Amino acid sequence: METTLLPVPLAPEISLHLADGGVGLFDGTGGAFSSDVPPPFWLFVWAGGQALARHVLDHPEIVRGRTVLDVASGSGVAAIAAGRAGASRVTALDVDPLAVAAAARNAAANQVVVDTRTADIADLDMSADVILAGDVFYTRTVADRMAARLRRARREGARILVGDPGRGYFPERMFTQVAEYVVPVPAALEETEALVTGVWEMHATNAAG
Repeated sequence: METTLLPVPLAPEISLHLADGGVGLFDGTGGAFSSDVPPPFWLFVWAGGQALARHVLDHPEIVRGRTVLDVASGSGVAAIAAGRAGASRVTALDVDPLAVAAAARNAAANQVVVDTRTADIADLDMSADVILAGDVFYTRTVADRMAARLRRARREGARILVGDPGRGYFPERMFTQVAEYVVPVPAALEETEALVTGVWEMHATNAAG
């Protein structure tokens, strides 16, 4: 599917290779979902990632001089924001190799160094000073795996920041909201033109729960 280099609506300092605004998630697959091929999430900049990017750009002290891991990175928007904000090293992880390639391409377009890796954070021992996760609580199975892995990282000392626009499986009890944004999104993707999206930090008291 063709992409265009476009500014991120909530973080126009960053430009990404994205699908046209009228394109939906499954348009490139004939409207069908296949469990064998991940949907092309990386073609879009989702609300949670945009909120994280905006928050990191506005508060660079969160990542400055620190190692950052962007999990389920998709387009790489949060990873790129961390690089622009002065992180010492940024790694973008995604299970989809096409997403990893897209994140690398987008990082290059923004002249930011981002290491990329095709992997599931739930299967790795890898950690960082700060872990960013946007829109990762979209199904029960994914949410449970992600919550367990993020709890472990929090116990090991990582700072965990999540961007979530009210997806149905977000474990709010584990987090404290630190910011809120009204994020422009494609209507073809979300059936609305804006989503109220929180940035949430995992607190230590529930990391062991």
